[in-house]
Amino acid sequence: MDSVEALVAQIQGLSSSPEDISHLHNFLKEAEELLLSQAHRLASYLDQLDPSNHSLGYLYILEAYTSAPISKEQASDLVLSVVSFINSCVAEQIRLAPDKFISVCKRFKDHVLLLQSPMRGVAPMLMAVRKLQLSSEHLTTLHPDFLLLCLLAKCYKTGLSILEDDIFEVDQPRDFFLYCYYGGMICIGQKRFRKAMELLHNVVTAPMSTINAIAIEAYKKYILVSLIQSGQFSTTFPKYTSSVAQRNLKNFSQPYLDLANSYNTGKISELEECVQTNTDKFEIDSNLGLVKQVVSSLYKRNIQRLTQTYLTLSLQDIANTVQLNTPKEAEMHVLQMIQDGEIFATINQKDGMVSFHEDPEQYKSCEMIEHIDSSIQRIMTLSKKLSAVDEVISSDPVYLAKAGRERPRFDFDDFDSVPQRFNM
Repeated sequence: MDSVEALVAQIQGLSSSPEDISHLHNFLKEAEELLLSQAHRLASYLDQLDPSNHSLGYLYILEAYTSAPISKEQASDLVLSVVSFINSCVAEQIRLAPDKFISVCKRFKDHVLLLQSPMRGVAPMLMAVRKLQLSSEHLTTLHPDFLLLCLLAKCYKTGLSILEDDIFEVDQPRDFFLYCYYGGMICIGQKRFRKAMELLHNVVTAPMSTINAIAIEAYKKYILVSLIQSGQFSTTFPKYTSSVAQRNLKNFSQPYLDLANSYNTGKISELEECVQTNTDKFEIDSNLGLVKQVVSSLYKRNIQRLTQTYLTLSLQDIANTVQLNTPKEAEMHVLQMIQDGEIFATINQKDGMVSFHEDPEQYKSCEMIEHIDSSIQRIMTLSKKLSAVDEVISSDPVYLAKAGRERPRFDFDDFDSVPQRFNM
Protein backbone atom coordinates (compact mmCIF):
# COMPACT_ATOMS: atom_id res chain seq x y z
CA MET A 1 0.00 0.00 0.00
CA ASP A 2 1.70 3.18 -1.17
CA SER A 3 -0.70 5.89 0.07
CA VAL A 4 -3.24 6.57 2.81
CA GLU A 5 -5.81 7.43 0.12
CA ALA A 6 -5.50 3.94 -1.38
CA LEU A 7 -5.81 2.38 2.08
CA VAL A 8 -8.97 4.36 2.81
CA ALA A 9 -10.42 3.10 -0.48
CA GLN A 10 -9.63 -0.48 0.55
CA ILE A 11 -11.31 0.09 3.92
CA GLN A 12 -14.44 1.45 2.24
CA GLY A 13 -14.54 -1.46 -0.20
CA LEU A 14 -13.68 -4.33 2.15
CA SER A 15 -15.91 -3.85 5.20
CA SER A 16 -19.11 -5.59 4.19
CA SER A 17 -18.48 -9.29 4.97
CA PRO A 18 -16.29 -11.39 7.28
CA GLU A 19 -14.23 -12.58 4.31
CA ASP A 20 -13.64 -9.02 3.08
CA ILE A 21 -12.72 -7.88 6.60
CA SER A 22 -10.20 -10.71 6.87
CA HIS A 23 -8.52 -9.53 3.66
CA LEU A 24 -8.68 -5.93 4.88
CA HIS A 25 -6.98 -6.92 8.12
CA ASN A 26 -3.98 -8.17 6.14
CA PHE A 27 -3.79 -4.88 4.22
CA LEU A 28 -3.98 -2.90 7.46
CA LYS A 29 -1.15 -4.88 9.06
CA GLU A 30 1.06 -4.19 6.05
CA ALA A 31 0.19 -0.47 6.16
CA GLU A 32 1.11 0.15 9.83
CA GLU A 33 4.44 1.85 9.04
CA LEU A 34 2.76 4.05 6.44
CA LEU A 35 0.10 5.14 8.94
CA LEU A 36 2.64 5.94 11.64
CA SER A 37 4.71 8.01 9.21
CA GLN A 38 1.58 10.04 8.31
CA ALA A 39 0.16 10.21 11.86
CA HIS A 40 -0.03 14.02 12.02
CA ARG A 41 -2.32 14.28 8.95
CA LEU A 42 -4.70 11.36 9.52
CA ALA A 43 -7.57 13.35 11.09
CA SER A 44 -9.03 14.28 7.70
CA TYR A 45 -9.12 10.63 6.62
CA LEU A 46 -11.14 9.66 9.69
CA ASP A 47 -13.89 11.99 8.42
CA GLN A 48 -14.16 9.82 5.31
CA LEU A 49 -14.97 6.68 7.32
CA ASP A 50 -18.00 5.55 9.30
CA PRO A 51 -16.89 4.04 12.63
CA SER A 52 -19.93 1.73 12.69
CA ASN A 53 -19.38 0.34 9.17
CA HIS A 54 -15.58 0.59 8.92
CA SER A 55 -14.70 -0.21 12.55
CA LEU A 56 -11.48 -2.15 11.92
CA GLY A 57 -10.04 0.33 9.41
CA TYR A 58 -11.13 3.30 11.50
CA LEU A 59 -9.39 1.72 14.52
CA TYR A 60 -6.07 1.32 12.70
CA ILE A 61 -6.09 4.95 11.50
CA LEU A 62 -7.28 6.29 14.87
CA GLU A 63 -4.58 4.34 16.73
CA ALA A 64 -1.87 5.74 14.46
CA TYR A 65 -3.30 9.26 14.76
CA THR A 66 -3.35 9.16 18.58
CA SER A 67 0.27 7.94 18.65
CA ALA A 68 1.47 11.43 17.64
CA PRO A 69 2.00 14.11 20.34
CA ILE A 70 -1.22 16.02 20.97
CA SER A 71 -1.59 19.41 22.67
CA LYS A 72 -4.12 20.12 25.40
CA GLU A 73 -6.10 22.21 22.90
CA GLN A 74 -6.29 19.29 20.43
CA ALA A 75 -7.13 16.80 23.20
CA SER A 76 -10.73 17.98 23.58
CA ASP A 77 -11.56 17.35 19.90
CA LEU A 78 -9.77 14.01 20.00
CA VAL A 79 -11.76 12.93 23.06
CA LEU A 80 -15.00 13.57 21.16
CA SER A 81 -13.76 11.50 18.21
CA VAL A 82 -12.76 8.57 20.42
CA VAL A 83 -16.07 8.66 22.33
CA SER A 84 -17.96 8.53 19.04
CA PHE A 85 -15.84 5.60 17.87
CA ILE A 86 -16.21 3.61 21.11
CA ASN A 87 -19.98 4.04 21.07
CA SER A 88 -20.36 3.18 17.36
CA CYS A 89 -17.75 0.51 16.63
CA VAL A 90 -18.66 -3.13 16.05
CA ALA A 91 -17.28 -5.40 18.78
CA GLU A 92 -16.53 -8.29 16.41
CA GLN A 93 -14.29 -6.06 14.28
CA ILE A 94 -12.31 -4.33 17.04
CA ARG A 95 -11.64 -7.69 18.70
CA LEU A 96 -9.61 -8.61 15.63
CA ALA A 97 -7.06 -6.01 16.78
CA PRO A 98 -7.50 -5.85 20.58
CA ASP A 99 -4.06 -4.32 21.20
CA LYS A 100 -4.94 -1.39 18.92
CA PHE A 101 -8.27 -0.86 20.68
CA ILE A 102 -6.65 -1.02 24.11
CA SER A 103 -3.99 1.47 23.02
CA VAL A 104 -6.63 3.95 21.80
CA CYS A 105 -8.66 3.60 25.01
CA LYS A 106 -5.66 4.07 27.28
CA ARG A 107 -4.63 7.21 25.39
CA PHE A 108 -8.23 8.38 25.67
CA LYS A 109 -8.00 7.96 29.45
CA ASP A 110 -4.76 9.97 29.48
CA HIS A 111 -6.40 12.75 27.48
CA VAL A 112 -9.45 13.13 29.76
CA LEU A 113 -7.06 13.27 32.72
CA LEU A 114 -4.99 15.89 30.89
CA LEU A 115 -8.20 17.90 30.52
CA GLN A 116 -8.88 17.31 34.25
CA SER A 117 -12.27 15.87 33.35
CA PRO A 118 -12.33 12.18 34.38
CA MET A 119 -16.14 12.21 34.33
CA ARG A 120 -16.06 12.44 30.51
CA GLY A 121 -14.25 9.12 30.35
CA VAL A 122 -16.41 7.01 32.68
CA ALA A 123 -19.31 5.99 30.41
CA PRO A 124 -17.19 5.54 27.23
CA MET A 125 -14.64 3.41 29.09
CA LEU A 126 -17.39 1.19 30.48
CA MET A 127 -18.68 0.74 26.93
CA ALA A 128 -15.13 -0.08 25.78
CA VAL A 129 -14.76 -2.73 28.48
CA ARG A 130 -18.03 -4.39 27.48
CA LYS A 131 -17.12 -4.41 23.79
CA LEU A 132 -13.65 -5.83 24.44
CA GLN A 133 -14.88 -8.54 26.83
CA LEU A 134 -15.58 -11.99 25.46
CA SER A 135 -17.82 -12.56 28.50
CA SER A 136 -18.59 -10.88 31.84
CA GLU A 137 -16.14 -13.36 33.45
CA HIS A 138 -13.23 -11.91 31.47
CA LEU A 139 -11.00 -9.28 33.14
CA THR A 140 -9.60 -7.00 30.44
CA THR A 141 -6.67 -4.65 30.72
CA LEU A 142 -9.19 -1.77 30.50
CA HIS A 143 -10.97 -2.69 33.74
CA PRO A 144 -8.42 -0.90 35.97
CA ASP A 145 -8.52 2.23 33.78
CA PHE A 146 -12.30 2.34 34.02
CA LEU A 147 -12.23 1.96 37.82
CA LEU A 148 -9.54 4.63 38.11
CA LEU A 149 -11.73 7.09 36.19
CA CYS A 150 -14.66 6.19 38.46
CA LEU A 151 -12.52 6.90 41.52
CA LEU A 152 -11.25 10.24 40.24
CA ALA A 153 -14.74 11.29 39.13
CA LYS A 154 -16.26 9.94 42.39
CA CYS A 155 -18.68 7.81 40.33
CA TYR A 156 -18.55 5.00 42.86
CA LYS A 157 -21.93 3.47 41.99
CA THR A 158 -20.97 3.21 38.32
CA GLY A 159 -17.78 1.43 39.35
CA LEU A 160 -19.76 -1.00 41.48
CA SER A 161 -21.67 -2.14 38.40
CA ILE A 162 -18.58 -3.90 37.06
CA LEU A 163 -17.45 -5.23 40.44
CA GLU A 164 -20.56 -7.40 40.66
CA ASP A 165 -19.19 -9.64 37.89
CA ASP A 166 -17.50 -12.90 38.89
CA ILE A 167 -14.06 -12.90 37.26
CA PHE A 168 -12.49 -16.20 36.14
CA GLU A 169 -10.26 -15.13 33.24
CA VAL A 170 -7.37 -12.66 33.59
CA ASP A 171 -5.09 -11.43 30.80
CA GLN A 172 -2.30 -9.86 32.87
CA PRO A 173 -1.48 -10.21 36.62
CA ARG A 174 -0.96 -6.45 36.99
CA ASP A 175 -4.50 -5.85 35.70
CA PHE A 176 -5.83 -8.13 38.42
CA PHE A 177 -3.86 -6.33 41.15
CA LEU A 178 -5.08 -2.90 40.01
CA TYR A 179 -8.66 -4.08 39.44
CA CYS A 180 -8.91 -5.41 43.01
CA TYR A 181 -7.10 -2.40 44.51
CA TYR A 182 -9.18 0.25 42.74
CA GLY A 183 -12.30 -1.85 43.28
CA GLY A 184 -11.55 -2.02 46.99
CA MET A 185 -11.23 1.78 47.11
CA ILE A 186 -14.57 2.20 45.32
CA CYS A 187 -16.25 -0.13 47.82
CA ILE A 188 -14.69 1.86 50.66
CA GLY A 189 -16.16 5.02 49.11
CA GLN A 190 -19.59 3.36 49.22
CA LYS A 191 -18.93 1.94 52.72
CA ARG A 192 -19.29 -1.60 51.37
CA PHE A 193 -16.52 -2.81 53.62
CA ARG A 194 -17.18 -6.54 53.29
CA LYS A 195 -16.71 -6.41 49.51
CA ALA A 196 -13.71 -4.10 49.97
CA MET A 197 -12.12 -6.67 52.30
CA GLU A 198 -12.64 -9.40 49.70
CA LEU A 199 -11.01 -7.39 46.90
CA LEU A 200 -8.07 -6.16 48.97
CA HIS A 201 -7.55 -9.67 50.34
CA ASN A 202 -7.24 -10.88 46.73
CA VAL A 203 -4.37 -8.42 46.14
CA VAL A 204 -2.53 -9.38 49.32
CA THR A 205 -2.79 -13.14 48.72
CA ALA A 206 -2.34 -13.21 44.93
CA PRO A 207 0.74 -15.02 43.58
CA MET A 208 3.73 -12.68 43.23
CA SER A 209 7.42 -13.33 42.61
CA THR A 210 8.52 -9.91 43.89
CA ILE A 211 6.88 -7.45 46.24
CA ASN A 212 5.03 -4.64 44.49
CA ALA A 213 3.69 -1.23 45.51
CA ILE A 214 0.08 -2.18 44.76
CA ALA A 215 0.17 -5.08 47.25
CA ILE A 216 1.79 -2.87 49.92
CA GLU A 217 -0.89 -0.17 49.63
CA ALA A 218 -3.62 -2.81 49.50
CA TYR A 219 -2.30 -4.43 52.69
CA LYS A 220 -2.43 -1.11 54.56
CA LYS A 221 -6.04 -0.54 53.51
CA TYR A 222 -6.88 -4.18 54.20
CA ILE A 223 -5.81 -3.75 57.82
CA LEU A 224 -7.99 -0.65 58.24
CA VAL A 225 -11.04 -2.14 56.50
CA SER A 226 -10.75 -5.36 58.56
CA LEU A 227 -10.90 -3.32 61.76
CA ILE A 228 -13.92 -1.36 60.56
CA GLN A 229 -15.80 -4.40 59.26
CA SER A 230 -14.98 -7.13 61.77
CA GLY A 231 -13.35 -5.30 64.68
CA GLN A 232 -10.17 -7.36 64.50
CA PHE A 233 -7.16 -8.10 62.35
CA SER A 234 -5.00 -11.19 62.20
CA THR A 235 -1.36 -10.82 61.22
CA THR A 236 -1.30 -14.48 60.15
CA PHE A 237 -1.45 -14.89 56.38
CA PRO A 238 -3.44 -17.71 54.72
CA LYS A 239 -1.24 -20.64 53.67
CA TYR A 240 -1.74 -19.91 49.97
CA THR A 241 -0.21 -16.42 50.29
CA SER A 242 3.10 -16.11 48.46
CA SER A 243 6.24 -16.33 50.59
CA VAL A 244 7.32 -12.95 49.17
CA ALA A 245 4.22 -11.28 50.58
CA GLN A 246 4.50 -13.04 53.93
CA ARG A 247 8.12 -11.97 54.33
CA ASN A 248 7.81 -8.35 53.25
CA LEU A 249 4.35 -6.80 53.61
CA LYS A 250 4.56 -6.32 57.38
CA ASN A 251 7.89 -4.48 57.05
CA PHE A 252 6.19 -1.73 55.02
CA SER A 253 3.10 -1.46 57.23
CA GLN A 254 4.26 -1.12 60.83
CA PRO A 255 2.16 1.98 61.74
CA TYR A 256 -0.95 0.11 60.61
CA LEU A 257 -0.06 -3.00 62.60
CA ASP A 258 0.50 -0.77 65.64
CA LEU A 259 -2.95 0.71 65.05
CA ALA A 260 -4.47 -2.77 64.94
CA ASN A 261 -2.76 -3.69 68.22
CA SER A 262 -4.09 -0.52 69.85
CA TYR A 263 -7.58 -1.25 68.51
CA ASN A 264 -7.53 -4.75 70.00
CA THR A 265 -7.16 -3.29 73.51
CA GLY A 266 -10.61 -1.72 73.14
CA LYS A 267 -9.31 1.49 74.71
CA ILE A 268 -10.07 4.68 72.80
CA SER A 269 -7.28 6.60 74.52
CA GLU A 270 -4.61 4.13 73.33
CA LEU A 271 -6.03 4.10 69.80
CA GLU A 272 -6.12 7.89 69.55
CA GLU A 273 -2.57 8.10 70.88
CA CYS A 274 -1.40 5.72 68.15
CA VAL A 275 -3.25 7.77 65.52
CA GLN A 276 -1.63 10.97 66.80
CA THR A 277 1.84 9.40 66.66
CA ASN A 278 1.43 8.25 63.07
CA THR A 279 -0.83 10.97 61.62
CA ASP A 280 1.80 12.17 59.14
CA LYS A 281 2.36 8.65 57.77
CA PHE A 282 -1.36 8.01 57.42
CA GLU A 283 -1.80 11.33 55.66
CA ILE A 284 1.07 10.67 53.21
CA ASP A 285 -0.63 7.35 52.34
CA SER A 286 -3.98 9.17 51.85
CA ASN A 287 -5.46 6.90 54.52
CA LEU A 288 -6.17 9.41 57.29
CA GLY A 289 -9.90 9.54 56.50
CA LEU A 290 -10.09 5.76 56.70
CA VAL A 291 -8.14 5.78 59.97
CA LYS A 292 -10.73 8.19 61.44
CA GLN A 293 -13.42 5.70 60.46
CA VAL A 294 -11.45 3.04 62.35
CA VAL A 295 -11.57 5.22 65.48
CA SER A 296 -15.31 5.76 65.02
CA SER A 297 -15.83 2.02 64.60
CA LEU A 298 -14.22 1.33 67.99
CA TYR A 299 -16.81 3.56 69.64
CA LYS A 300 -19.49 1.54 67.85
CA ARG A 301 -17.86 -1.75 68.76
CA ASN A 302 -17.77 -0.78 72.43
CA ILE A 303 -21.43 0.28 72.30
CA GLN A 304 -22.30 -3.09 70.72
CA ARG A 305 -20.59 -4.86 73.61
CA LEU A 306 -22.92 -3.01 76.00
CA THR A 307 -25.94 -4.55 74.24
CA GLN A 308 -24.66 -7.97 75.27
CA THR A 309 -24.68 -7.00 78.95
CA TYR A 310 -27.47 -4.47 79.51
CA LEU A 311 -31.14 -4.23 78.56
CA THR A 312 -31.32 -0.50 79.29
CA LEU A 313 -28.64 2.12 79.83
CA SER A 314 -28.59 5.90 80.05
CA LEU A 315 -26.89 8.00 77.37
CA GLN A 316 -24.66 9.41 80.10
CA ASP A 317 -23.53 5.92 81.13
CA ILE A 318 -22.86 5.02 77.48
CA ALA A 319 -20.79 8.18 77.05
CA ASN A 320 -18.78 7.43 80.19
CA THR A 321 -18.21 3.76 79.34
CA VAL A 322 -17.05 4.24 75.76
CA GLN A 323 -15.16 7.49 76.49
CA LEU A 324 -17.37 9.93 74.59
CA ASN A 325 -17.38 13.54 75.75
CA THR A 326 -21.13 14.11 76.14
CA PRO A 327 -24.45 12.22 76.21
CA LYS A 328 -25.33 14.04 72.97
CA GLU A 329 -22.36 12.41 71.22
CA ALA A 330 -23.49 9.04 72.57
CA GLU A 331 -26.98 9.69 71.25
CA MET A 332 -25.65 10.50 67.76
CA HIS A 333 -23.58 7.29 67.68
CA VAL A 334 -26.53 5.17 68.85
CA LEU A 335 -28.91 6.77 66.32
CA GLN A 336 -26.47 6.13 63.46
CA MET A 337 -25.97 2.53 64.54
CA ILE A 338 -29.75 1.98 64.67
CA GLN A 339 -30.10 3.49 61.19
CA ASP A 340 -27.31 1.26 59.83
CA GLY A 341 -28.85 -1.85 61.42
CA GLU A 342 -25.77 -2.41 63.61
CA ILE A 343 -27.84 -2.48 66.84
CA PHE A 344 -31.55 -2.72 67.63
CA ALA A 345 -32.63 -0.18 70.23
CA THR A 346 -34.98 2.69 71.07
CA ILE A 347 -34.12 5.97 72.77
CA ASN A 348 -36.44 7.58 75.30
CA GLN A 349 -35.78 11.28 74.74
CA LYS A 350 -37.61 12.22 77.94
CA ASP A 351 -35.30 10.45 80.41
CA GLY A 352 -32.28 9.85 78.13
CA MET A 353 -32.50 6.06 78.41
CA VAL A 354 -31.63 3.55 75.69
CA SER A 355 -33.42 0.18 75.52
CA PHE A 356 -31.64 -2.58 73.61
CA HIS A 357 -33.63 -5.20 71.67
CA GLU A 358 -33.08 -8.57 69.96
CA ASP A 359 -32.62 -8.80 66.20
CA PRO A 360 -36.19 -8.76 64.77
CA GLU A 361 -35.18 -10.57 61.55
CA GLN A 362 -36.91 -13.97 61.40
CA TYR A 363 -35.22 -15.01 58.12
CA LYS A 364 -38.51 -16.02 56.51
CA SER A 365 -39.41 -13.02 54.36
CA CYS A 366 -39.60 -13.27 50.56
CA GLU A 367 -36.59 -10.96 50.25
CA MET A 368 -34.48 -13.13 52.54
CA ILE A 369 -35.50 -16.32 50.71
CA GLU A 370 -34.57 -14.73 47.37
CA HIS A 371 -31.22 -13.64 48.82
CA ILE A 372 -30.46 -17.15 50.10
CA ASP A 373 -31.51 -18.70 46.76
CA SER A 374 -29.31 -16.26 44.84
CA SER A 375 -26.33 -17.15 47.06
CA ILE A 376 -26.91 -20.87 46.55
CA GLN A 377 -27.12 -20.44 42.76
CA ARG A 378 -23.88 -18.45 42.76
CA ILE A 379 -22.10 -21.13 44.81
CA MET A 380 -23.35 -23.87 42.46
CA THR A 381 -22.05 -21.93 39.45
CA LEU A 382 -18.68 -21.47 41.12
CA SER A 383 -18.53 -25.17 41.96
CA LYS A 384 -19.11 -26.08 38.30
CA LYS A 385 -16.37 -23.66 37.23
CA LEU A 386 -13.91 -25.18 39.68
CA SER A 387 -14.75 -28.69 38.50
CA ALA A 388 -14.20 -27.64 34.87
CA VAL A 389 -10.84 -26.02 35.70
CA ASP A 390 -9.81 -29.11 37.66
CA GLU A 391 -10.55 -31.34 34.66
CA VAL A 392 -8.60 -29.07 32.31
CA ILE A 393 -5.56 -29.02 34.61
CA SER A 394 -5.78 -32.77 35.22
CA SER A 395 -5.42 -33.42 31.50
CA ASP A 396 -2.90 -30.69 30.73
CA PRO A 397 0.29 -32.24 29.25
CA VAL A 398 2.57 -29.67 30.92
CA TYR A 399 1.05 -30.36 34.34
CA LEU A 400 1.17 -34.12 33.84
CA ALA A 401 4.80 -33.97 32.69
CA LYS A 402 5.78 -31.90 35.73
CA ALA A 403 3.86 -34.18 38.10
CA GLY A 404 5.56 -37.17 36.47
CA ARG A 405 9.03 -35.67 36.95
CA GLU A 406 8.35 -34.89 40.59
CA ARG A 407 6.97 -38.36 41.25
CA PRO A 408 8.44 -40.80 38.71
CA ARG A 409 7.01 -43.96 40.25
CA PHE A 410 3.53 -44.75 41.61
CA ASP A 411 2.53 -47.64 43.81
CA PHE A 412 -0.74 -49.48 43.31
CA ASP A 413 -1.80 -48.35 46.78
CA ASP A 414 -1.73 -44.77 45.61
CA PHE A 415 -4.90 -45.35 43.60
CA ASP A 416 -6.98 -47.17 46.23
CA SER A 417 -8.93 -44.07 47.27
CA VAL A 418 -9.32 -42.57 43.81
CA PRO A 419 -12.94 -42.88 42.60
CA GLN A 420 -13.59 -44.03 39.05
CA ARG A 421 -15.35 -41.63 36.71
CA PHE A 422 -18.26 -42.85 34.61
CA ASN A 423 -20.24 -41.12 31.90
CA MET A 424 -23.91 -41.50 32.72
